[in-house]
Amino acid sequence: RNQKVIEETPSPLIDNKFKKLREKMGKAAIRIAETAHYTNAGTVEFIVDEKGDFYFLEVNKRIQVEHPITEEVTGIDLVRYQIMIAMGEPLRHKQSDIEFKGHAIECRINAEDPFDDFRPSPGRIEMYYQPGGRGVRVDTHAYAGYTIPSSYDSMIGKLITYGKDRREAMDKMSRALSEYMITGVKTTISFQQAILQDPNFRRGVYTTGFVEQLLSGARRELIEEKS
Repeated sequence: RNQKVIEETPSPLIDNKFKKLREKMGKAAIRIAETAHYTNAGTVEFIVDEKGDFYFLEVNKRIQVEHPITEEVTGIDLVRYQIMIAMGEPLRHKQSDIEFKGHAIECRINAEDPFDDFRPSPGRIEMYYQPGGRGVRVDTHAYAGYTIPSSYDSMIGKLITYGKDRREAMDKMSRALSEYMITGVKTTISFQQAILQDPNFRRGVYTTGFVEQLLSGARRELIEEKS
């Protein structure tokens, strides 16, 4: 359904192949916001092709689902700043003040069946246990006994890990996913585990067709065996 299932920052594609692209995209995003006289939190999305050319997708005039990974690498509470701006308070940081440190990954924990076109799996959560530890964050409203409705978004949590580099963030995510236990409904946890184990993802080489490729043929059979 063309929804993101995993997010990370900084982009391995830009870090590995197109280092100068980050500044160009940043300037383009600022021009868009300034032209629209935009105020408060928002996200400008681009897509990059294999040549390093980037194309505008959309502007989301709100806090994004994946805002925690930006918070982790910048140390800035985006939700707090969104409220401050709405109250008329000035920003306390300039762009030049913001430093990016480390690497962060977010896995969306959805009550869906990834092997049935990500069909929603509403119902009652029988057991719920979430991971923890240094560099592990869980944003969720779920708990044992919670009933997931059929008429609302199927995302029940976000699992975020932070490390000094991408490898550490991935290793923490793999461990955290193995500790995350939810029964009573189908979830995307096992699918996320497969993503973290995929050689292409480990190398940071993937495209918008990655999910379909992972769910095809022998790879799908391997994931189902581990579910």
